[in-house]
Amino acid sequence: MLLDAWLRRAGAERPHVPAVVTDEGSLCYLDLDRDATRVAVALFALGIEPGDRVGLLLEPGLEFARCLYGVLRMGGVAVPVDPRLGPQDRAARLAGCVLVLEGERLRGEAILNILGLPEGPAVIVHTSGTTSSPKPVELSHANWWWSAAGSAVALGHDPRERWLCALPVSHVGGLSILIRAAIGGTTAIVHPRFDPERIARDLAAPDGPTLISVVPTMLARLLDAGLQRPPSLRAALVGGGPIPPALLERADAAGVRCVTTYGMTEACSQITTGGPPLFCTRVRIAGDGEILVRSPTVAPGAVATDGWLHTGDLGALDEHGHLRVTGRATDTIVTGGENVAPAEVEAVLEAHPAVAEAAVHGRPDDEWGEAVVATVVLRDGMRADAETLRGHVREHLAPFKVPKAIAFTAALPRTPSGKLLRRDL
Repeated sequence: MLLDAWLRRAGAERPHVPAVVTDEGSLCYLDLDRDATRVAVALFALGIEPGDRVGLLLEPGLEFARCLYGVLRMGGVAVPVDPRLGPQDRAARLAGCVLVLEGERLRGEAILNILGLPEGPAVIVHTSGTTSSPKPVELSHANWWWSAAGSAVALGHDPRERWLCALPVSHVGGLSILIRAAIGGTTAIVHPRFDPERIARDLAAPDGPTLISVVPTMLARLLDAGLQRPPSLRAALVGGGPIPPALLERADAAGVRCVTTYGMTEACSQITTGGPPLFCTRVRIAGDGEILVRSPTVAPGAVATDGWLHTGDLGALDEHGHLRVTGRATDTIVTGGENVAPAEVEAVLEAHPAVAEAAVHGRPDDEWGEAVVATVVLRDGMRADAETLRGHVREHLAPFKVPKAIAFTAALPRTPSGKLLRRDL
């Protein structure tokens, strides 16, 4: 079944249910289905053919939803791109697109027409670029369907679901919320950007969102904004990076139920949710500790010759088959012959009451090969010096894991979706 067929079904069966809710208004499924057809007709009139790549250089909102489903309706391949990017990054992501939808204008590109097979990609999503330059990932209609089905089984499916999206829709975490909503005939509430005070107010409303997707930094800022016992929220889906145990404890004390998730663009978002893999997904740990994934959610082009997606992440499976991610293989610090996972040290630092955020990485060192160092953001009004924090780590971890140096900063480098850019430290 094609992605567009889910929208048609939702338009027929749940015509007046809000499909997308934004600052500028809302679209019910009947109107979104109608508008998608108008966009598709306009694209055909411009000579766009099935399989052509069409860039979506649009802010999150109603126009993005109309254009996304219009492209899918006429059989095109959607390529969402964050409009906040600079000209060079935009051009790199839009290479291969025969047309770019930008604001209310259609901008034609004199680029070779790239045709896809009927079973080819539905959407091309770029990775977040936390460890290297962003790369395009071709996700098929089947990838999106299996991902939505696996998520619904893991989280439960409520036909009255209202999933709040404050993640960029140019990345898989945000885009998947819109597509899951169409598949299930539920509502996506799309915010143009992450505003913790506003989201905390929305979640506090009696008829507020039932689900929200956040990265750990977003969750911390929502709690800082006073989020307490949101009445309608079933769960906050937390992923996109290591999740400090202290943060989960803080959320639990505030009455915010968190469901941890591990995923990546190449697997069309979720791989594990709540601990175990999605029902359609298999996970195993290679001999060197790398997490390997096999699933119909995995982009065909991301599958290695052995039939598995090699994630580049390190982890372990417990006796219940629940996955624990310990970090990126490329992030591992080798100091004096010992391996150090930055996420483990970061979790201890962030458990200190004065620390809001911490980032750990290796620094070349003549004596140790690499030295463990940290960069820390202190909480407003709190004080702590480097030696105090080093002593705190020493109380919980082996001596070789204690940072040799700790620097302080006002903010850590992050992607638009909130992921830590460790390579920029």
